[in-house]
Amino acid sequence: MKSLEQVREVMRRDRVFDFMLPQGISPTFSNTLDTSHNVILYVEDISVSFDGFKALNDLTLYINEGELRCIIGPNGAGKTTMMDVITGKTRPDSGLAYFGQTMDLTKMSEYEIADAGIGRKFQKPTIFPEHTVFQNLELAMQMNKGVWQSLRYKLNSEQNDRINEVMKTIGLKQNFNQLAGSLSHGQKQWLEIGMLLTQNPRLLLVDEPVAGMTHQEIERTSELLTSLAGQHSVVVVEHDMEFVRSIAQTVTVLHEGHVLAEGSMDQVQNDPKIIEVYLGE
Repeated sequence: MKSLEQVREVMRRDRVFDFMLPQGISPTFSNTLDTSHNVILYVEDISVSFDGFKALNDLTLYINEGELRCIIGPNGAGKTTMMDVITGKTRPDSGLAYFGQTMDLTKMSEYEIADAGIGRKFQKPTIFPEHTVFQNLELAMQMNKGVWQSLRYKLNSEQNDRINEVMKTIGLKQNFNQLAGSLSHGQKQWLEIGMLLTQNPRLLLVDEPVAGMTHQEIERTSELLTSLAGQHSVVVVEHDMEFVRSIAQTVTVLHEGHVLAEGSMDQVQNDPKIIEVYLGE
């Protein structure tokens, strides 16, 4: 793991001097996402405690722009708390969390973080079951305008095209007029991913996307998430090892609130420490 620590040290945000930032941009906060160093998310030395229990313990993690990263780890490893910190739901006791070079996530509200371009999909899909697939996507696109404005809002041709593009991406174009509540479990998961895509996020956090899916739905989800990488940065938290292997470029293993190992799936699965604490073999 020495080489991993050396790479992490070079990638630290504080290795970039203020004079290298674009003119007029504060190193604390900016409305412009700066990924000039190819890193879209910096999580450095983050610690979070709940009633004496350290959910995160000096967690350091870097996500590159356009990459697909899988996060694995046993229950209690800190995966959910990590996502809570990134999305502003939980404030860390110490450490840094930056979106690009200039957006300090620890000083932003959940709304500001979502508006900046970080979308989070929870394990249980949160859709509008009494509305059609198209209406769900339409509502998601207009959520940042407020409820009353959303109800009165009329889509322009560009927005209508965007919704149709998203429906094609998530494989629900032929279901556009179907009530969301009547979709299969897998289709509901894809719809919620689509609802995030209508807001054009730069970073997608996806929590256990294939839990409860059929084998065919898992294969389709694998294809979907793989297709999103590049245009978006995608972080997937998952327990299904077969699924992780099918999509993983880089796997990060969390244990007791910090990174235990990082690398390809083969490297991780053959690491004696991981076998001992996670895979149980």
